[in-house]
Amino acid sequence: MPEKDWKIRMRIPWLLFLFGLGILSLHTAANGIEPTGEKTEETTHPSIEEEDNVLVLKKSNFDKALKETKYLLVEFYVTLSGPSQTLAAEFAKAAEELKSAAVDVRLGKVDVTDQKDFKKEFNIQDFPTLKFFVDGDRSNPVDCKGVRTASAFVTWVKRRIGSCSVHLNSTSQAQAFIDPEGLAIIGFFKSPPGGVVEVFCDSARSTPEIPFGMTSSDEVFAHFGIRENMIVIFQKGKPVYNEVAEEGKLNHMELTRLIKTFTMDLVTEYNLETSVKIFDVPVENHILLFIPKSSTVFNEAYENYKTVALEFRGKIMFILVDTDESRNGRVIEYFQVIEIEVPAVQILNLTSDARYKMPAERVTGRNLRSFCQSYLEGTAKRHLSSEEIQEGWDKKPVKVLVGKNFDKVVFNKKNHVFVMFYAPWCEACQKVLPIWDELGKMYENRKNIVIAKIDYTANNVQLLNVERYPFFRYFPVGSATRVDPYKGEHTLDAFVNFLEEQIKAQKKVSSKTKKKDVVKEQEKTTKKEEL
Repeated sequence: MPEKDWKIRMRIPWLLFLFGLGILSLHTAANGIEPTGEKTEETTHPSIEEEDNVLVLKKSNFDKALKETKYLLVEFYVTLSGPSQTLAAEFAKAAEELKSAAVDVRLGKVDVTDQKDFKKEFNIQDFPTLKFFVDGDRSNPVDCKGVRTASAFVTWVKRRIGSCSVHLNSTSQAQAFIDPEGLAIIGFFKSPPGGVVEVFCDSARSTPEIPFGMTSSDEVFAHFGIRENMIVIFQKGKPVYNEVAEEGKLNHMELTRLIKTFTMDLVTEYNLETSVKIFDVPVENHILLFIPKSSTVFNEAYENYKTVALEFRGKIMFILVDTDESRNGRVIEYFQVIEIEVPAVQILNLTSDARYKMPAERVTGRNLRSFCQSYLEGTAKRHLSSEEIQEGWDKKPVKVLVGKNFDKVVFNKKNHVFVMFYAPWCEACQKVLPIWDELGKMYENRKNIVIAKIDYTANNVQLLNVERYPFFRYFPVGSATRVDPYKGEHTLDAFVNFLEEQIKAQKKVSSKTKKKDVVKEQEKTTKKEEL
């Protein structure tokens, strides 16, 4: 919002406030009452309004709310924010349920559009942001992240102020606890409460949308065949994952990350609904398969993708992007996926925003597995807008181009430039590269002719109507815009014939241009002599 609009909005309340004081002064004077200057209790501690059982908080009443409420969950929002508006109804439902439950918990909200000091004080970057205050402690609130439904808000709060999980003391209780349609987590702990139980509870508090249970019952252990401290994830009534709970080896973040991945499908298709949920799961590594569902290779590629997804669950989130779907245009554009590369696979690191392209043409289990492993080991090649210019790039018969020197070389006033665009993993490219080297040697000593190549997968170069790898372009001498595609065979003779024809044609154009320039110059000279 422009600064001017902000100032206008901030000015209106003050005008109303001053106008109100004027009326109050007239009213008191008319009734012969003089202001005493003493502050009433209500002036010192302004009352707190409510909307749908949610406290409407401001700078003037925030301390009062903290003082009067043992547990206070506050939503910091912006009125015009779409996510803030979406959350409002669920937040109100949770406020009503907690209020009727007569627990010492209240929910409040602050519109930071007008209350800007809160944004700075609590370092609020995104909207809405939720923070949980305990015993009036303003300096150390707990962040409430990834919670979007009323039931999840209620569970989140209850796990913060009470038991983190349901205690299961019998087999019948455990059987009833396991959701036949959804997820359930049970911690089997025989040893006295310690670090592993605290890690389990921390994950329970961070994941309010999933039921967490805990048992130390010999009967329950025996029923599920558990013999040591263990955390088991149940999905649709069946155990799908278990983790031995060893003291000192169980990590809260890793456990939470793993559990949250089970809230999503093994492979999540990107769409309007899942685009928000994807970022709720604390997995910073996302792998994306770009492929049209109408493709003849879709079923095979998807099955391979799904198989490998199981192996890397909790470490990499597997996402499918249907390139047939027009609404996916923005994400396809962001990853700079072009039609000739589809099916394409990329990994994105959410923390560094680094991207990696799978160096293979086919979406096989072997290629996917190798790509994921190399990424996790830190050996995968990061995709950049341009590779670095190689030392001696112009010393060989075939010049090596990258994004940084591409325009300078191809749009040259003196040279005819013939470029091969290739992908290192492309089998057809590997067959053509030796032929291209021969072409380079043939023209190595020809003046004003440049034979070049560029790895199109590693350098962002803007071209229209690109074809399958390898593809070729001729850039004529003297033009800063013209690009001619080569559509012929991938043989030395065909390349030579095409290039010679282009050079001859360009010479004719150049000759005609020179003649026209001579005629124009003569006409100018004649006119000057006549004058």
